[in-house]
Amino acid sequence: MSNIPLPSSWVHARISEIAAVNPTLDKSEIADDLEVSFVPMPAVEQLTGRITVSKTRPLSEVKKGFTPFLEGDVLFAKITPCMENGKMAVAPALKNGYGFGSTEFHVLRPFSGISAKYIYYFVSSQGFRYAAEHKMSGAVGQRRVTTTYISAQQIPVPPSREQRRIVAKIEELFSELDKGVEALTTAREQLKVYRQSVLQHAFSGKLTEKWRKHAGVATSSGNSLLEQLNKARTLYCAEQSHKWEIAVREWTKGGEKGKRPSRPENPAKVLPLSDLDLKRLPDIHPSWRYVRLDTIAQIGSGMSVSKDRVLEDPVEVPYLRVANVQRGKLDLAQIKVIKVEKTQLVQLVLKKWDVLFNEGGDRDKLGRGWIWEDQITSCITQNHVFRASLYLASEKHAKFISYWGNTFGQDYFNTEGKQTTNLASINKGVLGGFPIPLLPLQEQSEIIRLVEEKLSVCDYMLSEIDDQFARASALRQSILKQAFSGQLVAQDPADEPASVLLERIRAERKKADAKKPGRKTKITGHRKTGKRATA
Repeated sequence: MSNIPLPSSWVHARISEIAAVNPTLDKSEIADDLEVSFVPMPAVEQLTGRITVSKTRPLSEVKKGFTPFLEGDVLFAKITPCMENGKMAVAPALKNGYGFGSTEFHVLRPFSGISAKYIYYFVSSQGFRYAAEHKMSGAVGQRRVTTTYISAQQIPVPPSREQRRIVAKIEELFSELDKGVEALTTAREQLKVYRQSVLQHAFSGKLTEKWRKHAGVATSSGNSLLEQLNKARTLYCAEQSHKWEIAVREWTKGGEKGKRPSRPENPAKVLPLSDLDLKRLPDIHPSWRYVRLDTIAQIGSGMSVSKDRVLEDPVEVPYLRVANVQRGKLDLAQIKVIKVEKTQLVQLVLKKWDVLFNEGGDRDKLGRGWIWEDQITSCITQNHVFRASLYLASEKHAKFISYWGNTFGQDYFNTEGKQTTNLASINKGVLGGFPIPLLPLQEQSEIIRLVEEKLSVCDYMLSEIDDQFARASALRQSILKQAFSGQLVAQDPADEPASVLLERIRAERKKADAKKPGRKTKITGHRKTGKRATA
């Protein structure tokens, strides 16, 4: 920043030359029962400069273990990720003139002639935060911007009057940007509502109402889907048993090296849905019915990740973690590998059109998932990711189930999932009991076609909105860059040069230090009134 050419009336200075960094507060003469403003870290918004000071506490509760500040001070979050996220603000009017907040705030108190908002806009700018991020000290997760670092950073200083003009212009331009961002936010929320409405119409049968009338009896093809599923289930189990028998023979021929191939699990006993279960579920078209996921799929789990596992005949394969399985998509950018017994691979490997469901972790991850399209050869899942191998495997059928699980399934998984101190989870039994609407495959295909047609338009509009948000953010930073290089407002030759301002600040500080040698800047208070005076 110090390399940027500045107008002749400006100067570069260290932040410590224009503001007191983390000044102390003399609390000895302030009554313990005096109510003061209390500002925890969540009270400061990211990037906006908005701060909530409505909470109050008696001084006795906060005078130790919290950071003191006064009205007009600049608060700067020093710890990761709050600093990177832009948690900075100028303290507004405070209860009885005092504020106490998180120890993770740096406090910058401007000297006379320096605008607090000018400092705020400078230290909250993306460029300043980016540079500070790369100079943070401490361990991972506890890295901080040090007092030494922020004190030594160079800041371009314009004349006092120009500081005020710059701040006014920034706020004028930002106000216009905020109106646009507000409109974009509203549009994004409306698209979310529209998206949910599309899915509600899809799973209630309203979306395919005209299609059903046109399709008529052709949708049944002479057999009910349940009968097709029962036959497919029998065939699927027979194929799995056949594959297992072949694997056992190969294992025997190979000298019984490694663990004997595991026998396929018997299909789960399908429990009917009770009247109480049905009452809890969304209304669907009268021609449809609910069945449990166990009825239409074999539920499988993955392999636990363990470095201590002893393998006789290992093979290294890629596997999906919870992070890979997002809601409505798979993130395959980073795929890890794991060693498993070669003979067990046939039981673990994912099949095309398997439907994936996360076991849990955070509550919002319960049942989250998408379909497997055979993107990676011989890929398996971690044990925290379930797979539902469909008896009638197809793309549209798999997508229908996954869309249902990612929308209406959330209530079911939240209700049936278990919660420990830090984690939420579902098990195979809960997943197998997940109610799914059963309807003709032709209608499922039509529903997916219509849903994806409508949602693709929605996704395109959301992408455009995100681009507009990005442009607004870039424009905001461009405004700040112009502001701190002297290009945002015109210079006034009548303004007192910043060099003169800086000399006066130095003289005033030297004079104050001479009066009270060896003492830091302190704020004293009157016990009875709570008023403050600069020492």
